[in-house]
Amino acid sequence: MTSSVPRLVIAAPSSGSGKTTVATGLMAAFAARGLAVSPHKVGPDYIDPGYHALATGRAGRNLDAYLCGPELVAPLFLHGARGCDIAVVEGVMGLYDGAAGEGELASTAHVAKLLRAPVVLVVDASSQSRSVAALVHGFASWDPEVRVGGVILNKVASDRHEELLREALDQAGVPVLGVLRRVPQVDTPSRHLGLVPVAERRSDAVSAVTAMAAQVERGCDLEALLGLARSAGALSGAPWEAPVSPTQKRAVVAVAGGSAFTFSYAEHTELLTAAGAEVVTFDPLKDEQLPEDAAGLVIGGGFPEVYAAELSANEPLRKAVAELALSGAPVAAECAGLLYLSRELDGQPMCGVLDTAARMTQRLTLGYRDAVAVGDSVLAVAGTRMRGHEFHRTVVEPGAGAAPAWGVRAPVRRVEGFVQQGVHASYLHTHWASRPGVARRFVERCRTS
Repeated sequence: MTSSVPRLVIAAPSSGSGKTTVATGLMAAFAARGLAVSPHKVGPDYIDPGYHALATGRAGRNLDAYLCGPELVAPLFLHGARGCDIAVVEGVMGLYDGAAGEGELASTAHVAKLLRAPVVLVVDASSQSRSVAALVHGFASWDPEVRVGGVILNKVASDRHEELLREALDQAGVPVLGVLRRVPQVDTPSRHLGLVPVAERRSDAVSAVTAMAAQVERGCDLEALLGLARSAGALSGAPWEAPVSPTQKRAVVAVAGGSAFTFSYAEHTELLTAAGAEVVTFDPLKDEQLPEDAAGLVIGGGFPEVYAAELSANEPLRKAVAELALSGAPVAAECAGLLYLSRELDGQPMCGVLDTAARMTQRLTLGYRDAVAVGDSVLAVAGTRMRGHEFHRTVVEPGAGAAPAWGVRAPVRRVEGFVQQGVHASYLHTHWASRPGVARRFVERCRTS
């Protein structure tokens, strides 16, 4: 089976060049023209896909060659892009920046090659003129398998500045597909872990995406970009599918959502549903009870530290969560979920399921991790290997229970997380598409617990 979905990868020489503005604006501009746009993000980022979803009306999906393996990048892309007219893939960091110590693995360049997709390089031109040609030439020639099909110049000061940049790039042989003037930044506020998620500022986020689209529409050659997207090579193979379990009695799985718990991969819900779950979302900031007949609970990542007082004030729900966990029902918690299950967070009482205390720090813990299940749990049997990602400024003390969740190899060998009755809680964010059996095992336990 082959597919030729038109596609572009939006990359940059470094972070802060304007990838998110260009990628999100381009998605919205194409959607405004009536095209079905498939949005994607390289790497483990949960926040940018929320803006992509606003721009396109479709779930933003991640393409992570470290978490899922290079072999799943194209199938997951084809799954998300099915039925679409064009796909836009926002890169991560600089074009050639990948997993530390792993060469090109999980870099934007690596994903572009796996997708056989042309790259559009977004360059912050604010402090250069003729030197831009050397910069672009270097990125375009570094890896002959990466096809840089054009450049979008960002933060251009004036008509004269644009003229100088274009003259230089004529010599580099890379076409200019857009020029964005130096204007006040689109209102996309940040805090300790990056942009503020869409769920926390929806009306303002809609306005921001509209502004990004207008900026791209004014400054970019959309027809040329569409033509470049159509030049992408055909992809062979079938789209990824969540494996469907034999029809059985369905189990209700409650999944935390709302402003405090915004980090989730779209495929997780699809895997749970295919395994026989009826997925029901609830908001721990507002709902005082878990969904009716909940047989299991999934609490993903997010920002409970921002909402600690509100989460603590919802005592009826905290008690309901604790009672469900005490009953032995399956509970899977990642990062923010771990904090919510703790005894307290920054002095505010949490659910008290785990005998550990969480607090904010100034230190950012960030990076990919190789992990192995230390013992059996509702997610995996002992010895199961998974790759994960940590991204937080909190600590829990102690950091592991008597039965830890994972043994982690890097950056130092350690154990972390908690396995307690039906609870599996850890700082590690994992992508279940790499291990579909995780969702199946979890739902089976929900039926039998």
